[in-house]
Amino acid sequence: MYVWPCAVVLAQYLWVHRRSLPGKRVLEIGAGVSLPGVVAARCGAQVILSDSEELPRCLQSCRSSCLMNHLPHVPVLGLTWGRMSPELLSLAPIDIILGSDVFFDPKDFEDILTTIYFLLEKNPHAQFWTTYQVRSADWSIEALLYKWKLKSIHVPLHSFGADKEHLASSSLPGRHTIEMMIISLAQSDGTSVYSTLDFSTR
Repeated sequence: MYVWPCAVVLAQYLWVHRRSLPGKRVLEIGAGVSLPGVVAARCGAQVILSDSEELPRCLQSCRSSCLMNHLPHVPVLGLTWGRMSPELLSLAPIDIILGSDVFFDPKDFEDILTTIYFLLEKNPHAQFWTTYQVRSADWSIEALLYKWKLKSIHVPLHSFGADKEHLASSSLPGRHTIEMMIISLAQSDGTSVYSTLDFSTR
């Protein structure tokens, strides 16, 4: 029910790449108030918003954000990480998956990556664009990426003008340490290099 700093950073990345978004099929997971998904939709992407089916207030928040931003036809789905639901199984093809600050609680990390792996297997050319806030030096998803045959690329915030305390008149990024990465399927021959991905301060 809150716009987290990571959402502002991911929205900035979408805005910088807005010319590539028209016609792209985008799914936002753990959308909440849906800032990245709303920006993608306003830039011409075909967006589906999702949050846990167990959190009806979050799903209503997604719908409210769409209405306030004149996007009444954007679908909102209940998708729970790690659960093979009919909604997940029947999703249309996807080009980009968005997730801002979904790596919030370590107990959810594998459920998130299970869902991402399933979506990328169905859509091998898709990518998962995600931002996360550094909260603990002990948190890492590197082993889970290897387990689920996923690879990642670190995206420096300065490369899309997001290394500032203020973005688009918002002070939300503030002094938080936020990182961005793009996750995709590893090559089937196992030759992909897995970048070190930890959640400690660099």
